[in-house]
Amino acid sequence: MRMAVIPAPDEADEGSDLLLWVLVWGELAAFGILLIGYLIMSMLHPESFALAKLHLTPRLAGFNTVVLLASSWQAALAANSQDKPGRQRLFLLLAAALGFLFVALKFVEYSSEWTAAGSENLQTFFELYFLITGFHLAHVAFVAALFVLAAIRLERSTIVILTTVWHVIDIVWLVMFPLIYLS
Repeated sequence: MRMAVIPAPDEADEGSDLLLWVLVWGELAAFGILLIGYLIMSMLHPESFALAKLHLTPRLAGFNTVVLLASSWQAALAANSQDKPGRQRLFLLLAAALGFLFVALKFVEYSSEWTAAGSENLQTFFELYFLITGFHLAHVAFVAALFVLAAIRLERSTIVILTTVWHVIDIVWLVMFPLIYLS
């Protein structure tokens, strides 16, 4: 009779760590490709990109940056509160709520930019803008929803993975914000 071999905790963690880092680097590569495309097109069409940026609202995007970073802070507090389930749930729900606030504010921002997007000479900028920021927005909404689910069923490894991915989403935004809104 052959006995099943159960991996030691460290060995099991190595597999999940590998998957986490594959996910992280995959996300960074995808956003990196989009941002490089944006940079190339901004060099090819500097006048139309400069004109299009006049229709953006950098103050609202700046406030949204603070919201996203505050959410990330709450996620980090949740990951560090493993011995206090009540606090961990609260921090996860706060991270989710701030993530959803980011989404709502982004839609407010989109509503003011949508009309300018129809202009033919601004079309290239806004196609890339909505693609990049929309892809980021989808990540924020998805992980915020996962924070709610994680708050329902607390599991340390899930919270660590979600918090790590959330920080990657922050890093991407911290690159996108100055590149798109302030340059």
